[in-house]
Amino acid sequence: MKKNLSLVVVLAACLVAAVSCKDEPVREAISHKDIYREAYIYGFPMVMNYGVLYAYFVDKNSGQYKAPFNQIFNEDRVFTPKDTAIVTPNSDTPYSFVGLDLRAEPVVLCVPKVEKSRYYSVQLVDMYTFNYGYIGSRATGNDAGCYMVAGPDWNGETPAGIKKVFKSETQFGLVGYRTQLLGPKDMPNVVKVQSGYKVQTLSAFTHQPAPPAAPPIDFLPFTKDDMKLPFAKYLSFVLQFCPPVEEEKPIRAKLASVGVEAGKPFDVDKLSDADKAELALGVKEGYEAIEKLRDNIAKDINGWLVGSIMGDRAFYHGNWLQRAAGALAGIYGNSAEEAVYPLAKHDSAGQPLDGSNKKYNITFARDQFPPVNAFWSITMYDGKTQFLVENSINRYLINSPMIPAMKKNPDGSLTIFVQKDAPSADKKANWLPAPDGPIYLVMRLYWPRTEQPSVLPPGEGTWKPPVIQVAQ
Repeated sequence: MKKNLSLVVVLAACLVAAVSCKDEPVREAISHKDIYREAYIYGFPMVMNYGVLYAYFVDKNSGQYKAPFNQIFNEDRVFTPKDTAIVTPNSDTPYSFVGLDLRAEPVVLCVPKVEKSRYYSVQLVDMYTFNYGYIGSRATGNDAGCYMVAGPDWNGETPAGIKKVFKSETQFGLVGYRTQLLGPKDMPNVVKVQSGYKVQTLSAFTHQPAPPAAPPIDFLPFTKDDMKLPFAKYLSFVLQFCPPVEEEKPIRAKLASVGVEAGKPFDVDKLSDADKAELALGVKEGYEAIEKLRDNIAKDINGWLVGSIMGDRAFYHGNWLQRAAGALAGIYGNSAEEAVYPLAKHDSAGQPLDGSNKKYNITFARDQFPPVNAFWSITMYDGKTQFLVENSINRYLINSPMIPAMKKNPDGSLTIFVQKDAPSADKKANWLPAPDGPIYLVMRLYWPRTEQPSVLPPGEGTWKPPVIQVAQ
């Protein structure tokens, strides 16, 4: 009936204007379902990010809690299957985290001098999940220094002693530190580096009186189920801390038309049955679109998807679906200049990777390891959850620092054995344990080289990842 009415309206307009209608398209009003779908795609990474911030810096009973906002928390270990707040967690580098609250004043991050042989990075992520800045080996070098992060409302003077100011578009954010672990016995050295990471407010750094504190916030409790139908309530909550920039205004106007507005409560229970049905369908279609792009977002090279899915606002240029697909693939992934992430869910023949009934070999030809300035790894995840996989030897990855202890083939190549059960003793050093089911592999290439052979630009570089072959 709505479609027929729309057609009548358009035809009537044409007749009144005394013009031909043969080339005039019929434009129907956008349904609430379509707007909910757009809202879900736009808000997916933001709500996922809120869930992490809530678990890490708000909910002390989450089992994942780190520290209050504006205080650093150092992990003196690598991530294990027990770490489930973030999908596809990195188990290469012990993390340090800071949850930023920039409402009252900027925050100063100071880093120590780090030995040249050790890679480290400090990634700045806002509530949109844009990577808006980096400190570390690639971006600023390994010398000591202090850097300031300011919120969207700050317009003050840069004090002496600050090497650079990073401006966040949002009032909250995450800082993720990655400090390279050079081997099993290297953790005390990592801890020493981590102890040199300092975080303080601007007033503490300049020894001036602190400004008035920002008002307390009644944070919304969050569970993974809130990524589904309740997402709109959480998106409305998050938007109040994200002052709209010009690029955001059209999508914000669409969201407001269905009641998703900054700081305005959104109650699913108060929707009509028809709107609830449209919301459910919009969420379903939105997630399917995100999942589809995640699995097709990059170029297929020997079964690995190689591309660039993370970056700053300019990188995405308003492509909210790409941003959401990046978050689903692995939220808080680095921008390509910092790291490239070839992903694999299929073997060289295009069949799904499955550890329940197959074994696989990944062979790097002699001198054909990934071309990086720092280091590389291949990490195993459960294909259903994207979490690390429990196994008998507590090995979740193979990385370049492990190569000296691995066994090479007579021709100088190196084969990694991907399987759920332990191989023979002579192959065990090269074993990457797999789940008893779907497999999701992530290769991490930290600080990729720009000179050829290179993986850059992602998907177009001259270096190709090795094929994943079914073991005979």
